[in-house]
Amino acid sequence: MNTEALTLMLIAVCSVTAITVYFFFRVLTAPPKPEPDNYAENDDDPR
Repeated sequence: MNTEALTLMLIAVCSVTAITVYFFFRVLTAPPKPEPDNYAENDDDPR
């Protein structure tokens, strides 16, 4: 494998890995969305 091919392969692998890590980090650190059908606001209502 010549130098140009090795350089291109390393750039491609590193860029895909960096993008994957970035989006995994964004997904894992995202705040949870509130549930639209949550019954927490109905706790004070009589049954």
